[in-house]
Amino acid sequence: MAAPRSAAACDEPRIGRVQRLLVLQSLWAMERRRPDGQEWSLEEKIAMIADAGFDGASVDFGDAACSRRATALLRERGLTWQVECFVATVAGLRPIVELHRELGGTHINLLPTIRPYTLDEAVPFVEGWRDMARAAGVDLLIETHRNVLTTDLIFTLHLLDRFPDLRLEADLSHFLVGREFGYPVSDENQAHVHRILDASWAIQGRVGSREQIQVPITFPHLGHWLDLFLGWWEYGIRSWHRRAGPDATLTFLCELGPKEYAITGADGYELSDRWQEALILKDLIRELWRRIAAEGR
Repeated sequence: MAAPRSAAACDEPRIGRVQRLLVLQSLWAMERRRPDGQEWSLEEKIAMIADAGFDGASVDFGDAACSRRATALLRERGLTWQVECFVATVAGLRPIVELHRELGGTHINLLPTIRPYTLDEAVPFVEGWRDMARAAGVDLLIETHRNVLTTDLIFTLHLLDRFPDLRLEADLSHFLVGREFGYPVSDENQAHVHRILDASWAIQGRVGSREQIQVPITFPHLGHWLDLFLGWWEYGIRSWHRRAGPDATLTFLCELGPKEYAITGADGYELSDRWQEALILKDLIRELWRRIAAEGR
């Protein structure tokens, strides 16, 4: 697999000796879903991602042919990618693992589309997925997301009780909405979120509120929600730095989704420009990384 963008790799300050940050853009987030039907082609999307200075993208490996096409285009641009997959059985992960070994990528981000009633019901799935990934020598993370295994914050904390070394990919917007945190967020809920971040090895970038999964970060009256997430991401980076090896890489995925994630007006058009907001998030997270790096910790 091609190395990440040489410019980004050289320009981006590193925490410690050689730790790196990769800021990725979600291909799903590049869907426009406008009433006029106008969409960017895959080639246009990847050109935009490259020209904007992202280090790569996330690619859904659910369709092997599309995955090969997307990763080939990313490789041509010197970009990297993380693997997205939705899996409902232990065996369902195997073709994803095999495709990942063929095409490469930073890691597999698994969204487990199971909703067990008890923790005991979840254990065989988690054990099976982890054993398969370990045997194949691939890095597997489980995303925190609604309507999957990790839909509930407390259930996910119980998973961590059972599997203290479970590796997560933190999309905190789902917990904020799912638990409808009040603002300011209570000390108890802050502690819960910090525990999730202490088990997270990648972060996803989306800002929500207690009632909405995704809010426009450019609207001034919603600035306190952006500040909340920036604080969580800062904690997550610092926590990762303490746990990760000296040559480790942290991925931050900008994932501002299309409607119904994005808020639309009566005409069906979005109220803000998600692409421009993704560029803002990219710059904010890199600046946060620089600030932490400058502190030497």
